[in-house]
Amino acid sequence: MSATKGARFAAFGALILLAACSGVAPIVPVTAPPTDSDASSLTLRVTDYLDIPGWNGDDHASVLPTLIRSCEKIEAKDPSASLGSDLRMGRVEDWMAICADARKIRPGNMVEAKYFFESRFIAYRVGDVHDTNGLFTGYYEPELDGRWAPQEGFQTPIYARPKDIISINLADFRSMYVGAKLVGRMEGNTVIPYYTRAEINEGALKGRELEILWVDSPVDAFFMHIQGSGRIKLQDGSHVRVGYAGRNGHEYKSIGRVLVDRNVMPLEQVTAPAIRNWLATNPDLADELMNQNRSFVFFRVIEGDGPIGALGIPLTPGRSLAVDRTFLPLGIPIWLDTTDPLDEKLPLQRLMVAQDTGSAIKGAVRGDVFWGFGNEAARRAGLMKQNGSYFVLLPRSAARPAPVFN
Repeated sequence: MSATKGARFAAFGALILLAACSGVAPIVPVTAPPTDSDASSLTLRVTDYLDIPGWNGDDHASVLPTLIRSCEKIEAKDPSASLGSDLRMGRVEDWMAICADARKIRPGNMVEAKYFFESRFIAYRVGDVHDTNGLFTGYYEPELDGRWAPQEGFQTPIYARPKDIISINLADFRSMYVGAKLVGRMEGNTVIPYYTRAEINEGALKGRELEILWVDSPVDAFFMHIQGSGRIKLQDGSHVRVGYAGRNGHEYKSIGRVLVDRNVMPLEQVTAPAIRNWLATNPDLADELMNQNRSFVFFRVIEGDGPIGALGIPLTPGRSLAVDRTFLPLGIPIWLDTTDPLDEKLPLQRLMVAQDTGSAIKGAVRGDVFWGFGNEAARRAGLMKQNGSYFVLLPRSAARPAPVFN
């Protein structure tokens, strides 16, 4: 996209007037954006908003409530601390100023909201050592049929987090291991890996009163583990919402990848519906395949709105994005540029907020779109396996000039 200098100047002048009406003063752009870091595979390239695909076509006001919810968590941090491990993301105090201005925008005012983002943030195209292409998938909140007690047809337990799980933050021992954790249990004086999915399914946790509910399908329970949350429909028609409470610490393994490695289906055909169909038509092999994913998720009952993401706040359908926290901190705006999972000819370009993580979400350019609840959300999430890219929006105040030495 391009524009003449005169047109861009006129548009900027109009936005200055709008800012004065809303009580948000304009900010002068800085001249020294963050530079690429040799210490990280995350590369950032400053990008003009006119060059962001689809930027002018979004309703920027609709994402502001999602950003403001994130502010509640950001503002609880030490103002002088960095937001995440990458100094280029700015300090908490930079984001606190952003949050204060976000609350001044009149709800639903698309023009003010668009100006807010353009004037308060610098946009950067994200790359993995300059490769800006990545994979984008989707997830949703599934519905399962369940009961408070086991009975015929309801024999698959949903477990709460066991008290004997030990979580070790390796950065407490060596700074080089920032973001790395080990999860295990004690056996005598030794920390050993926690029980695997197969061991838990074979009864490793029985008799410990960890069962929250029982559901009617081990396959549905397995997919709820992948999603990290769900609604359980009870016999009287009421629902119980459960959310992520922890996992056993074993590495996530895609059973779709296992099917590809076993030459059961080609990679391009691997989707959630295809995997479900295979499990349904091969019931004798289903448990063995699901146990290839040694990772196991524990849940808790959630009261009120949900589901709750890793940031600790309710997720927003179509606006919350799960990212790899190794590279990007939670709470920041991200512009997604990919295609619609139901029609790859249609662009999927929108402003989102990083509010969640996932054991399968690994890489500098990798995202998981939260689609919400219901059949349509399930369909979009199950089919989404799109190539694309994204841009992060970082506070202009975080782009501090490098020191000058005389």
